[in-house]
Amino acid sequence: TNHDAFVEKFEAKKTTDDCYTPPAVYQCVVDYVRRNCDIEGCEIVRPFFPDGDYESVDYGPNSVVIDNPPFSIVPKITRYSVQKGVKFFLFAPHLTLFQIKVDCTHIVVGGTITYENGAIVKTSFVTNMFGDARVIGDHELYDQLEAINASTKAPLPKYAYPDNVLMVSMVSYMVEKGVSFRLNKSQMERCSVLDSQKRHGKGLFGSGFLISDTAAAEKA
Repeated sequence: TNHDAFVEKFEAKKTTDDCYTPPAVYQCVVDYVRRNCDIEGCEIVRPFFPDGDYESVDYGPNSVVIDNPPFSIVPKITRYSVQKGVKFFLFAPHLTLFQIKVDCTHIVVGGTITYENGAIVKTSFVTNMFGDARVIGDHELYDQLEAINASTKAPLPKYAYPDNVLMVSMVSYMVEKGVSFRLNKSQMERCSVLDSQKRHGKGLFGSGFLISDTAAAEKA
């Protein structure tokens, strides 16, 4: 409605920086740090939250930051942390990990994380707690994050369509299997929803075509 649209203008918008970390993922990372770093007796600090100011946090001598910061300012955050002597283990964008140029260790993982805002991001890590190591590739952490992501994925519905329906995924499947395929305009008509779908408020995702019986036999 017009009222909903008006109210929506004043709501905070979620961006790629608003990636709320699933608890299972965060615990996995904390456990990884505990196994690989001596943080016994340290206070784990999470200074990154919407509208928060990480520079105003009172970091004590036993503080260690294990958190998922806004990816767009990770280089700035790491520079600040190194200058202030704050120990950190931070989530970081995978593909631009090496753009973080402070004196730190790049933990290359590339694990797929489905964040709570729906963003699906390949994630690695950056830390100043691994001594002289500059780059570490860790397949065990990768496997653990992939397993968590797989276990939390919502199963997608699978549909069986009549032979006379042609979807782009069907043509793509043929191409991937080494089969070329061609239909002429006279053999098909565009279709976005089947009669059987209308009562459920569903449709053909991405649209499709209804094809003739002859074309359906060729497709099969």
